[in-house]
Amino acid sequence: MKDELPWIYRYAQGFVDFHASGSTTAKAIYPIAKLMNAHCDLGNLSAGELRELYHVTEEDLELIVHYGQIVMPHLDAFINEFYQWLRTQPEFDLYFNDSATLHRVQSQQKRYWEDFFSADISEVYVQKRKSVGANHARIGLPLPTYVSSMYRSLRIWTDVLYDHSLEPERYARSLKAITKLIMLDTAIVVDTFMRQTNCIIAEQHDSLMQMSTPVTEVWNNILMLPIVGIIDSKRAQDIMTAVLHKIADTHSRCLILDISGVAVVDTAVANHLIKITKATRLMGCTCTISGVSPAIAQTIVELGINVGDIRTTATLKDALRDAFNDLKLVLHEDGTPP
Repeated sequence: MKDELPWIYRYAQGFVDFHASGSTTAKAIYPIAKLMNAHCDLGNLSAGELRELYHVTEEDLELIVHYGQIVMPHLDAFINEFYQWLRTQPEFDLYFNDSATLHRVQSQQKRYWEDFFSADISEVYVQKRKSVGANHARIGLPLPTYVSSMYRSLRIWTDVLYDHSLEPERYARSLKAITKLIMLDTAIVVDTFMRQTNCIIAEQHDSLMQMSTPVTEVWNNILMLPIVGIIDSKRAQDIMTAVLHKIADTHSRCLILDISGVAVVDTAVANHLIKITKATRLMGCTCTISGVSPAIAQTIVELGINVGDIRTTATLKDALRDAFNDLKLVLHEDGTPP
């Protein structure tokens, strides 16, 4: 029977082709992403709208329920078959390293397929699929593993456990209906996974931004901020906010911005630095930019960037010496501060 429906298996095989080729996660979900209308926000669609989007008809649901009556008595056999395959995957030992976890996941999986073959596509059904995506994102289960497991499940339900009791034409329509609903389920899970992952990345980005603006009081009335990496508009605003608050808290009179860790200084970066120095000056704090390498200096000149009256130095040591001079601190003969 399988040979009469090669398109369905090729369609589903797109879920797992990436697994053999070693593609990245982004490439792995491409077959799913093509099914997810780029102009639709799946997270805000109702159950009815999702059904319409994936063309899941009432006839499809009736076919799924009837097919479930054939295969669901073999649910335990499905679990055994599925986990025989899963034990061969590298993720098994990582995510199912104890019997309690394995038993809990197997129980959840049974409920998943009971819901699936009940074919009651309600808001509760959709919410349960979203929970799957959120849980996978929370534990860090790779999308390729999930997509591959859905393809494997499709093959077990429609090939390994099928008893050939249906007429060929009805089997063909049943298989098409099951594939549609698996596509719908997978789209919901992938969409939720990506949303959750993006939230985690955004939170991590915010944490890194906070860590990347460590304004330190290195001496009385002298602040220093080492900048590493790329300076974009968002980070420049974070730097300015952190610097101005620190100046207000400490009443410091000198600030050193060390950019030796900034790889590229173009017009945009230079403008950000100029804004920061002007803002600090308005608060009565003199700003010096240290760590200006020959390559950065040459780039600034070639770009014709007007740095105005901004004070720059090649090294942090020179910047500190200038700050001590501004504060009228007399250095020892060896160059150390008093």
